[in-house]
Amino acid sequence: MAAPMELSCWGGDWGLPSLHPESLTVMAYAKFSGAPLTVNTINNSWRAPKGDLPVLVSEDIVISQPAKILNFLRKQKYNADYDLSAKQGADTLAYIALLEEKLLPALLHTFWVEAENYCSVTKPWFASRIAFPLRLYLPGKMSREALNRILLTKGGPPLYSLTEVEAQIYRDAKECLNILSKRLGTSQFFFGDTPTTLDAFVFGFLAPIYKVCFPRVQLQEHLKQLPNLCRFCDDILTCYFRLTVSGRSPAGQDTADANLQKLTQLVNKESNLIEKMDDNLRRSPQHPPRKLTTLKLAAGGEESSPMSRLSP
Repeated sequence: MAAPMELSCWGGDWGLPSLHPESLTVMAYAKFSGAPLTVNTINNSWRAPKGDLPVLVSEDIVISQPAKILNFLRKQKYNADYDLSAKQGADTLAYIALLEEKLLPALLHTFWVEAENYCSVTKPWFASRIAFPLRLYLPGKMSREALNRILLTKGGPPLYSLTEVEAQIYRDAKECLNILSKRLGTSQFFFGDTPTTLDAFVFGFLAPIYKVCFPRVQLQEHLKQLPNLCRFCDDILTCYFRLTVSGRSPAGQDTADANLQKLTQLVNKESNLIEKMDDNLRRSPQHPPRKLTTLKLAAGGEESSPMSRLSP
């Protein structure tokens, strides 16, 4: 029997299972490959085993970083790239490098550096989900780390000012989106009808840009001018995560539906028994009512109390 695997990641909103691109990437790959992950939402990265998210735990193995997590899942026989050729595997690595080089800086800037977006959306959202007093510190720390990463990769000559860096990273991001749109074309996924690692990475990067409601939306506006990429995100959310309009996670929806079905069956069964008992009493009023053994529920048995069988 395979060891259980638990994925800790940031939570979601705006119809997304997670707002965190790296968490989204791993969650999407798990869906594509059929990996049976138990997703554990952690709204405080310091509670994660390695202090970062996403983190995969399987028995005494703790793995962070999407690439390492995906490699571990492949070793467990959950391989979404099984049917890819060597050339397609090389293309996958090239496009992932393109995402990290061209699109990631603009994504970080949109969430964590753009002042209006950060103050009105990003900081309040994360602060509301982090316990006091860390909510006063962690969002600012994450913002500084994002800015440092952008300047480290894009702040060299001839781009000396932050304004020049910002202009360049958005030009690069729009160029990257155009390349992805041209590569996807009219296909459902980047390598045909079956999603792969590349689709997981592209979805992880694009979905937050596409769905989160920011006041400054220049990158989102450009993405929405590329309908095949928008359709790509919508299809994955609908087919693999099956989110409702309210953004409820599929696991939560499935659990609620299953619990509701169990409760309905139990209530109907007990109602039928009660009606049967009432009919018997009405037909034989001269006899004292007899105890129905079928109503006796054995403790810890299969016929347990409805409330004990339902998830909280």
